[in-house]
This record gives sequence, structure tokens and C-alpha cells, in this order.
Amino acid sequence: MDTDGLLKPDTDILDIARQTIRIEAETLLALAEQLDATGDFSACVEAIAASPGRLVITGIGKSALVAQKIAATLNSTGTPALFLHAADAIHGDLGMIRPYDLVLCLSKSGETAEIKVLAPLVKNFGNPIIAMTAKRDSSLAKQADYVLWTPVEQEADPNNLAPTASTTAQMALGDALAVALLARKGFSPDDFAKFHPGGALGKQLYLRVRDLSVLHEQPAVGADATLPEIIHEISSKRLGATAVLSADGSLLGIITDGDLRRMLQRGGEVAGIRAGDILSAQPKSIAAGALAVDALALMRQHSIAQLVVLEEGRYCGMVHLHDLVREGLL
Repeated sequence: MDTDGLLKPDTDILDIARQTIRIEAETLLALAEQLDATGDFSACVEAIAASPGRLVITGIGKSALVAQKIAATLNSTGTPALFLHAADAIHGDLGMIRPYDLVLCLSKSGETAEIKVLAPLVKNFGNPIIAMTAKRDSSLAKQADYVLWTPVEQEADPNNLAPTASTTAQMALGDALAVALLARKGFSPDDFAKFHPGGALGKQLYLRVRDLSVLHEQPAVGADATLPEIIHEISSKRLGATAVLSADGSLLGIITDGDLRRMLQRGGEVAGIRAGDILSAQPKSIAAGALAVDALALMRQHSIAQLVVLEEGRYCGMVHLHDLVREGLL
């Protein structure tokens, strides 16, 4: 590395990249070791969990970008949060802070000009302040009710200037705070689904088998159905299979188009064949109320393309692999 910070021609770019990652990894390890060095992390989690207000998160520059991400993570995991840019706060947006809100201020130095102006104003409002800073003796830390310390020996860039390791530490500590609050509140997968209804992730959490099976007809034949009747039922219902039912509607088995092909390959007389002669008993099935993602796992486990769907033990249709592909689960 030249004294002006430029890479020498023989410098290995991969070495620089690996060193960056190592520095940030070491920063995170130090953060984990010193997580409750001030004794405030656990107390902070309890204060946020018990608060009837929101967590207002603020910062400047790169810290502001990290603050936005932390706010988004908290909101999606059951902790109401709001991002407030520190510069906007001291130029008219302080009204966004309500009584009972806690205010989390991000600043590596704890001496950022806007944060130094903002902190005493928040204190005058009576809102508790949480400082996330690398300097435990900074102005921000002295104003704070809780200090979340992000020890940073050095940034990853060669000039030790660009926020890299420090913002990585802030991001990780924000995630630790969100996950600790998630566990503290008993936030469940069902709760998570309420906040993530869109996209493939949301569908994994709420989409049920019955939501897909009702889109299809229910292919079914009796045990005495002839080969032409079986083929017609499979072809017309377009699910690649048909259920075989007894006279009282009980499920006897399933016949897939693959079963038909294998039967024809074996040769022999087919004129007198009935559904009861070629069905596969005890087919793979799933409850209508099961998650669609569980249906996908079952299909993968057994290398099959469709499942019989049961409602309280009674046949009510089928779900096909194509349904899961269409919904973006695969």
C-alpha cells in the first residue's frame, strides 16, 4: 500500500478483501464478548419490551442508514419502531417523538454535532435515551440512560476513516437487540406471518394446502371404473392422477398417469382391468389445513408431483407441484 492509500500494482485484491472481512469479523467477536460490559444491554431490552411507546432510532450519515435498517427489522419482528434523521429532528421533526417513546441514538464517536444538539432536547422531553456508540465516555453516552457499546479497534479501510467495521458492529447489535426482543416477547411464526403477508416468505408462513386444492376439481373414480374411465378422469381433471374411492366415499388409493404407463409397459390383456386392480393403496396425503410449504417438503421427500388432500380424514381433492411453483414456493 502506498502512503497515499492507493494499492500497489502487485497488491493482491483478494488479500485486501479478506483482510476487510477479517477485521469486521474480529470486531463482531469483540462485540459479542463485551455485549453487556456496561450492564445495560439486558436492561435496555427489558425497558423496550415494557414500554407502551415506540423505539425512535436516529443517526447521521452511515449511522442513519443503519438506523433505518434496525427500525425495519424491529417493526417486522413485533417491536414498533420509527426512523428519525437527526438533522431533520433538530429542524422541525422533533414532534415525531411522543411521550413514552424511547430514543436510540447511533453515533460511533458520540460527538456528532446533530446528536449532541438532539440528546439534551430529548432529555428535556422526558424520553429515555439509548446510546449506541464506540466511545463510552462521549457526550452522547453521558446523556444516555442506557449505553450499548460497540467497541471498534479500527475500521477496515486502510486510512481507518470510512465507516466499515463500525457500521457492521452497529448492524449486528441492532439485530441482536431485535432478536432478543423477539424472544422476550414470545414472537411466534404466526406473528411473523402477520407482518410478512407478501412474497414467497409470507406464503411459506400462511398459505395452506386447502387454499390451493380448492382451485381444482376433485378427480375420483370408483373401484370398478374401467381403463377408459380412469384415463378420462385423469386427463380431464389435469392433475396427473385420480383418487379411487369406495361406495361410501372412503379413500382406497390413487392411480397416477405413471401407474398407467408402467402397466402398459408390462404388456398383457388390459380390457378387463378395473381401478381396484391397479391402484396404489395408502397414497401419500396431507391435511387440508397444513402449510403449503409442508406439502412441498413431502413431495420432495418422496419424489412425487401430487398429494391427496384430506379434510378430517375424508378425501377432498389434490395439490400438485405446479401449484407450489406457481405460488413461488419452489
